[in-house]
Amino acid sequence: MSTATIIAGFVVSTVGFSIFLFGKKQRRMPQLAVGIAMMASPLIVTDPLWMSVTAVILLIGMHVAIRCES
Repeated sequence: MSTATIIAGFVVSTVGFSIFLFGKKQRRMPQLAVGIAMMASPLIVTDPLWMSVTAVILLIGMHVAIRCES
């Protein structure tokens, strides 16, 4: 495991945890789901580049889900 993998995993999971807490507090399903997925993605995706790409795709999906919900 490289340093880049550890740092990318920490950043992605920290952002996911923040989104999860916000979704839990506001009772918003898109934020809850994306938060859980972002916290779990560093366990599945081990390459830092693909981890970042996965996080961006999840955030874009959350943005689209929020816009369609309104």
